[in-house]
Amino acid sequence: MSTVVFEVQSLGESLQDAAEAMTTGGAEPEARICFATPELLWKVLTAKRWELLKALCGAGPLSIRATAARVGRDVKAVHGDVAVLLRVGVLDRRPDGRIEFPYDAVKVQFLLRAA
Repeated sequence: MSTVVFEVQSLGESLQDAAEAMTTGGAEPEARICFATPELLWKVLTAKRWELLKALCGAGPLSIRATAARVGRDVKAVHGDVAVLLRVGVLDRRPDGRIEFPYDAVKVQFLLRAA
């Protein structure tokens, strides 16, 4: 099963993790999509977009129309949400125009610390 981790991490932390991964080699790193703040994560991943991701997990490439049918929503509204998810790198667009979420599972990870 392929899993992607959505996490809250600064750009500096992301670059440090990437540098460590390149120097240590070894096991295949987990797929990660990082957000700078928890607020940004929640702004991008709204309830309706989470619903889309659940419908696309493990589904393979689908047209936007087929995706809208899976979630029972208007094609235009789904198109708008898909455009945002493509722009931030959560979804992939295939050469034939279909969209894909190439993972079977999502893990969300962030640490909330005292101010």
